[in-house]
Amino acid sequence: MTDATMTIREMCDAFSVTPRTLRFYEAKELLFPLRQGQKRLFTKRDRARLKLILRGKRFGFKLEEIRQLLDLYDKGDQQYAQLSRAHEIASDRLKEMERERDDLTSAIADLREQMKWGSKMLASLRKSQETA
Repeated sequence: MTDATMTIREMCDAFSVTPRTLRFYEAKELLFPLRQGQKRLFTKRDRARLKLILRGKRFGFKLEEIRQLLDLYDKGDQQYAQLSRAHEIASDRLKEMERERDDLTSAIADLREQMKWGSKMLASLRKSQETA
């Protein structure tokens, strides 16, 4: 390995991903490793792209959104289009995550109430069985 490239194993170790994950991203044309026979060599650019892919996935971005963002990098406008689109996607995703959080908070509160009711019912039934 040179400083400029990493093998698939080194990429897996560095980013805590599986070889299957890297091959999947390659098949989806998100990564473009160099080929030496059957060997894949990942460049600094591939590493940067993988870092962005994993970050996007962590935030819940769709693969197609991630692809669009990666494709905008080479547009030649000092990344304005890429950053602008990333901000737009992130803003939409944040709103969605906040709605999901609010729904989850409400569901948790409802479940707690149901569990309190269930505990009272169990205690009542236990009490009635003890006296029977």
